[in-house]
Amino acid sequence: MDLLQKIRTLPTQPGCYLYKNAEGEVIYVGKAKNLRARVRSYFLEANQLNNRKTGSLMREAVDVDYITVANEREALALENNLIKQRKPRFNILLRDDKTYPYIKLTLGDRHPKVFVTRKLRKDGSAYFGPYFPANLAYRLVDLIHRSFLIPSCKVDLNRYHPRACLQYYIKRCLGPCVEGLISNESYLETIRDVQLFLDGRTDELEKLLGQRMEAAAEEMHFEAAARLRDQILTVHQMQDKQRIATVDNEDADVFGFHYENQMLAVNLFHMRGGKIVDRRDFFWEDLPESLDTTLNEGAYDPVEDESHLEPNPIASAPEVEDSLALTQRAHVTELDGEFSPAAFFSALLKQLYLDQAYVPRSIYVPVDFPDRALLADELSERAKHRIELAAPQRGDKRSLVDLVCQNAKQSYDQRFRVLQPGAKVIQEALQEALMLEELPRRIECFDISHIQGSETVASMVVWEDGAMKKADYRKFQIKTVSGNDDFASMREVIQRRYKRLMDKEGKDAEKGFPSLILIDGGLGQLHAAHAALVEIGVTLQPLASIAKKEEIIYVYGQENDPVVLDRRSPVLHLMQKIRDESHRFAVTYHRKRRQIRDRATELDAIPGVGPRTRQRLIEHFGSVRGIKQASPDALTAVVNAATAKKITSYFAGETEPVLPILL
Repeated sequence: MDLLQKIRTLPTQPGCYLYKNAEGEVIYVGKAKNLRARVRSYFLEANQLNNRKTGSLMREAVDVDYITVANEREALALENNLIKQRKPRFNILLRDDKTYPYIKLTLGDRHPKVFVTRKLRKDGSAYFGPYFPANLAYRLVDLIHRSFLIPSCKVDLNRYHPRACLQYYIKRCLGPCVEGLISNESYLETIRDVQLFLDGRTDELEKLLGQRMEAAAEEMHFEAAARLRDQILTVHQMQDKQRIATVDNEDADVFGFHYENQMLAVNLFHMRGGKIVDRRDFFWEDLPESLDTTLNEGAYDPVEDESHLEPNPIASAPEVEDSLALTQRAHVTELDGEFSPAAFFSALLKQLYLDQAYVPRSIYVPVDFPDRALLADELSERAKHRIELAAPQRGDKRSLVDLVCQNAKQSYDQRFRVLQPGAKVIQEALQEALMLEELPRRIECFDISHIQGSETVASMVVWEDGAMKKADYRKFQIKTVSGNDDFASMREVIQRRYKRLMDKEGKDAEKGFPSLILIDGGLGQLHAAHAALVEIGVTLQPLASIAKKEEIIYVYGQENDPVVLDRRSPVLHLMQKIRDESHRFAVTYHRKRRQIRDRATELDAIPGVGPRTRQRLIEHFGSVRGIKQASPDALTAVVNAATAKKITSYFAGETEPVLPILL
């Protein structure tokens, strides 16, 4: 059954649909009130022509699965879970995995302990938080360990140990790990004090501590009385500083964003008790490549009548008011139909809040989106109280959203518009960092690209006087190396490049050599490049390599003392930029060579597959591998049934290949 036939069998119930590619990978997940109408809308020619990303999705999709649910709210939750599990590349994916910490009190243990955690489990423990900012939880736990003398070690307290550790002897622990040092009743009394402290019931705690302090003083237990006095002072001092996320009308999360040049910055301000206590930054730098911003649930619900198709599945939400439209234009530039703020915030809020244990009573976003009311109802039901999810248009709340948008603009500038020092300054810093004899004016960088040793190629890119000089780029086919041997490939490329330069320049060859040869790789590639230079008689050429994962720079002759630069260093950014450009250039050439190989051999050898058919197959399935794995039903989306059968039989080895005639 081909894709179109399968879609005709889809039910008209609510649910989620999953598009898959030829390799069986889920590439997009969506929800719908009417599955059949929703999925059919993707095949409208107008939708695919008006938005290239919808066209990209449909060219790659060869199958669709679906899951039906009882109502649209269940579909909302299921969609969120499927996106997080499958991570489809056509969906918006939350890149920031930051979660705020909780304080865990292990009430299920014989001797409970207190520590910080970011995961909530149903294990009988008491959880307090989340805490804003995140380091507040660690400060509170440290305070509890010092003031209430709860153990801070990782010793198993469900059994006794022969002797206590140093913490007990310096009076930083009650010593519940050793039998007889403290009674169970006294330890549990301290745990109740800690629980009152974390619950915010400070008045009750102060009263209990005061009574115990007076009783200890009357019994002349002055050391115990002094400890209780210190605990009362601690509670006093922390009353104003402690920011536990309590459920009240003054707790809110406020969002703002700035989008420009296909890059996005989002700010989230956490307000607790009417005060801004923390902020989060989110950044997306590759929206066009990830194809994720506009493929979200549509701006309109599908009609119940299956004879009608849903409107554009990636349409933006309609403008709700002129003031809101003005704000959107103030913070979004160069949309060009590529970015839908409404679709983006619809997806972002689902991933942020649907699985959270705590959701503030108010959430303010800069733009309205179609399923805002549905999401608010779902969050309210989970939280057992009303959640306000609003896109304010005027007044104090709108001013607050505008403030967060201004901060998002500042975050965007800091992330994407960092003022770079001048070329001369960077050259001097590079000379100092790598200890070069002269100011680096020209850098040539090399990289090797292949897949398991096949179609091995190399690239050379050039940086000169502060900019990439594309006119001097070079690409190489590896001729003398077979198999997967990066070192030998690098040796061949370096030798070919500079031997040719020496033959061309003669005695003045050294003048044409770059200030620095940069190798994409580690010590093995560096030594291979040096060996190649030695073979052609070059021994004084500055040579360095930059490793991908560690971002460490190795300079030949100083391998035991690699250069480790700060991740914000302009010198490191320059080296990364040159390295990444060489990698991009090599991979592009390798893909081109592989496509030429694939298209000139296997597809041309199939009877009935000509140049136009070959091109359509490659565009639809992406590669020869995708065509091989496609079923006959999937192939009929591009070719007729007879040709599809020939293709399937050929790759199954049932027919002898017809070799192309090479002129």
